[in-house]
Order: sequence, then C-alpha cells, then structure tokens
Amino acid sequence: MLHKMKLKEDPFERIKNGTKTVEFRLYDEKRKEIKVGDIIEFSKLPDLQEKILVNVLELYKEDTFEDLFRKLYTDEEEIIRKTEFMHSFYLPEKEKEYGVLGIKIKLIV
Repeated sequence: MLHKMKLKEDPFERIKNGTKTVEFRLYDEKRKEIKVGDIIEFSKLPDLQEKILVNVLELYKEDTFEDLFRKLYTDEEEIIRKTEFMHSFYLPEKEKEYGVLGIKIKLIV
C-alpha cells in the first residue's frame, strides 16, 4: 500500500541522504493503516514538488514519545531533547489520545 506524507526540508533531506532512518508521528487514524512492507511517498514542504519513496521496514508503537525514544536510544540528553522537539509539533494531549509511532524506513533508489 502507498501512503503519502509531507515533510519539512531538513528531515526530507536527511531521509534522502540516508542519515534519517526512523520517522516519528502520532499513531492517528492515518498512521494506523501503515504496515511493514508498505511504501511511503514523502513530499517536501513547502511546494511539495520534490518527492521520495521509502519502504517501511519496522513499526515501533508506544504511548508517548519519551517511551518510544527510551526504546530506541540510550543517551538521556538525546531522549529529552527529542521528546521536547516532538512536543513542538504535537501537543502532549494528542500524544495521550493517539499514542505514537516510529516508522523505520529505507530509501528506495
């Protein structure tokens, strides 16, 4: 199945160059449809003209971003920094409502 998502320039470029391998989102209705083996088409904001395709390799579901980052990382400062960064996009109330998802991806070249 093909899923379409938008990304800001920095994470888009990091996926494109291979340095970002996990995308983090709320586990909302749209993300609940994603399965391992699916393809995601990311469109780069703001104009959405540039697109890349990735394979979904693994899915990590947790209640909070902090829980998810504790599962994936060991550095406490990095866990706190990443959690605060995600809260700049997603309100903690939404995080509690939906839960969160880490999507391990690989660029299709």
